[in-house]
Amino acid sequence: MTAPTLDIHLTDADLTAALRDDARTGLTASPKWLPPKWFYDARGSELFEMITELPEYYPTRTERALLERVVGEIARLARVDALVELGAGSAAKTRLLLSALTAGGSLKTYVPQDVSSSALHDAAEQIAAEFPGLAVRGVVSDFTDTLRNLPGGGRRMIAFLGGTIGNLVPAERAEFLAGIRDVLEPGELLLLGAGLVIDPNVLVPAYDDAAGVTAEFNRNVLHVLNTRLGADFRPERFEHVAVWDPERLWIEMRLVATEEMTVHLRELDLTVHFAAGEQLRTEISAKFHLDGLAKELAAAGFATDHVWTDPDHRFALLLARA
Repeated sequence: MTAPTLDIHLTDADLTAALRDDARTGLTASPKWLPPKWFYDARGSELFEMITELPEYYPTRTERALLERVVGEIARLARVDALVELGAGSAAKTRLLLSALTAGGSLKTYVPQDVSSSALHDAAEQIAAEFPGLAVRGVVSDFTDTLRNLPGGGRRMIAFLGGTIGNLVPAERAEFLAGIRDVLEPGELLLLGAGLVIDPNVLVPAYDDAAGVTAEFNRNVLHVLNTRLGADFRPERFEHVAVWDPERLWIEMRLVATEEMTVHLRELDLTVHFAAGEQLRTEISAKFHLDGLAKELAAAGFATDHVWTDPDHRFALLLARA
């Protein structure tokens, strides 16, 4: 087994600086907002894993079942030398891809990318042990602005799974997809996982479960601000809501102040006032129609070669070529 390597392009200091900037910008905006990436400290990651097991939360299991069904076809169509995974995390679903691609004989390198060096180190060690013939080169970075740091060499496929593309508003998606196209050579591939527009009666409960796990996950962003920026939020004074926006085709997760309050963020020397009933947007999760997503890919310079969906048409995997 060849020992995996890690390329560090994002330090703890960089993350803290980004958090400070996002908190100051979002909490002084009208309406207030925070990016969803700050949910994921250790507790937030634990809560999200719990969410994926909830009966209401269909996306994770639907995507995995779809990937299990079509991974062999993906491998036959792709035949790439390197698999690059953005937002790899534990690389759980990626093992399906790696097994299929290595069985085909072409895959030589796996490049997982994530913001967490500890999570990436553990995942890289496990993958290297499970696939001893594979070179594993982790990249610690933020996928939204460090695509240029992804290594080249051989024909690549970039995988962006989990429906995470939906966390970006349209302008951000356009910039992000164009950025991916910019780092790929003609003929290289993008495998994209995306949630589809479905009945709101199924969709909304996935982000507002009966057990209240998603509510705790949503409020966890306030705990992160308390811990890392010396804020004095009282998370229990915020109510979790999830709202479907049929015009923008996205779910919004919000925290609603249940009373008037003033919050201080010591590290920013910032005081923030909340009126009773005021809302703080913490996440969007856009859902797509297949033709609209293909148009977004085309605008970024991709041709959609193949599309797979689950039997209920809740989730899609798209293989697109630069």
